Amino acid sequence: MIIGYARVSKDDQILDAQTDAPTAAGAERIFADEISGSQRERPELGKLLDQLRPGDVVVVAKYDRLARSLRDLLDLGKTIKDRGSDFRSLAEDIDTTTPAGRLVFHVFASIAQFERERIAERTKEGLEAARARGRIGGRPPALTTDQKAEVRRMRDDEQRAIAEIARLFKVSERTVRRT
Repeated sequence: MIIGYARVSKDDQILDAQTDAPTAAGAERIFADEISGSQRERPELGKLLDQLRPGDVVVVAKYDRLARSLRDLLDLGKTIKDRGSDFRSLAEDIDTTTPAGRLVFHVFASIAQFERERIAERTKEGLEAARARGRIGGRPPALTTDQKAEVRRMRDDEQRAIAEIARLFKVSERTVRRT
């Protein structure tokens, strides 16, 4: 049986393009998740893997829909293979039923991992350059300096409950504890 898998990262993205390709390739059933590929636990992918039988082929429109990291892609590829099944990515023409397809699968997975690492490296370099210019990135503090002093006073001097202080300042209990 040919089984399709599709995934989008955001609720406002549409699955149609990803489901049309496996359907055209003969997929009898398609599992679809609306969740980031970086999440290891994806409900529909779990169902797909549970239902895999020897001889089945998992088909995706693009391989990055199945996994975002090299480790996850290789792990999923192994899981699929261990169940006697194969993997096909239509856009990249990867078909693990052949030795050449398995080679291409591993090469593409390595390239995808390399690109993600380069993006992370460039982001880190950009943040360091901004810090060197005196710009501090990130989220603004939840509490002002005066509010922090009041939180400490209420917590330490008045011995008020952390939960109560958090409610009063509309912050998390963790923020109250760290202040």
